[in-house]
Amino acid sequence: MPRAAIIGATGLIGSEFVKRWPESEPLLALGRKGSLPDHSDWRIKYGGMDEWPRLLEGEQVDVAIATIGTTWAKVGNWDRFEAIDRHAVTGFLRAAKEAGARHAIVVSSTMADADSRNQYLAIKGRMEADAKALGFARLDIVRPGLLRGQRGAERRWKERLGILVSPLVNALLHGRLHKYRAIDAAVVAAAMVRLALGEGDGTRVLHNRDLMELAENGTA
Repeated sequence: MPRAAIIGATGLIGSEFVKRWPESEPLLALGRKGSLPDHSDWRIKYGGMDEWPRLLEGEQVDVAIATIGTTWAKVGNWDRFEAIDRHAVTGFLRAAKEAGARHAIVVSSTMADADSRNQYLAIKGRMEADAKALGFARLDIVRPGLLRGQRGAERRWKERLGILVSPLVNALLHGRLHKYRAIDAAVVAAAMVRLALGEGDGTRVLHNRDLMELAENGTA
């Protein structure tokens, strides 16, 4: 019975993850707001990002799940973006490992690369490097394409346009290009639940095709 801790439970992927997490499995969510369904082994602790490590003190965690992510439209500068999408994730993962977690699952992005000239991709790449450096026995790095789902006013117009034309674009992306397709957040979440409940060691990077196969069949 894995004891899971999650950040980003109210977000696009996180909310779908919570919907799919078995009621019988323990779940601890950390965040500034929101709520969880009323299950006996499900809890939520409230606090800002800098408080998350303290909130994990005294807890026992098996798997740490980081689905948190912001948008440029919401924060307006790259320092703030990196504080959320990299440093908050790393701080949470470090505290979860100290609480006993041997398995971590992080949501990143297709083409994440610490050396990229694209700030977004570079920050995601640095977050991945931080997660690897923590030395989890098992690390799953989830790299979905453009996420489809209800994000509301936070979406940039380019994201909205991308989602609008995604059925046509997806039809043109085959083979190695499949990882750039748009994908439903619900599919990503379903795959992450499978990962969290699974066993094994090592580091793995999962793209769209892997996530879709996991969500549908339980294997990838």
